[in-house]
Amino acid sequence: MTNVSVTVNGQSREADVEPRTLLVYFLRETLGLTGTNVGCDTSTCGSCTVLVDGESVKSCTMLAAQADGRDVTTIEAMAHGDTMHPIQDAFHRNHGLQCGYCTPGMVMAAASYLQENPTPTEEDVREALEGNLCRCTGYQNIVKSILDAAGSMSGAPETTRA
Repeated sequence: MTNVSVTVNGQSREADVEPRTLLVYFLRETLGLTGTNVGCDTSTCGSCTVLVDGESVKSCTMLAAQADGRDVTTIEAMAHGDTMHPIQDAFHRNHGLQCGYCTPGMVMAAASYLQENPTPTEEDVREALEGNLCRCTGYQNIVKSILDAAGSMSGAPETTRA
């Protein structure tokens, strides 16, 4: 067993896990944070995207032991009580989801991306989402949601947003 000590969503968490335990299973099964989804286990779909030290990471490609001593943020930390994060709110307003399975990964990837580029173009967003798959939508409303969130987070008036 390997002892893993991480800060998850602002709280120190520690557990003994098998050395081969993937971060996604550590989050879901050991810590009970089931908002991070397992879609493929091959890093193809992005449903398991979380932030590690603020960077977007597919948690099915990282061992829990590799997260030792690091800061991990999951979808559970995005909302504050009943108040959705602006990205979540934009997905809701713009119908940026259908079944919702990919949504946590999309939101987390968007959160990381918008930290790097707070004023993206539609093309920028589409390129940034290349590693996240949605099997239900045509991505148009997902892209619209992220552009709307970018405007909301920057304080742009609603009439100038996507």
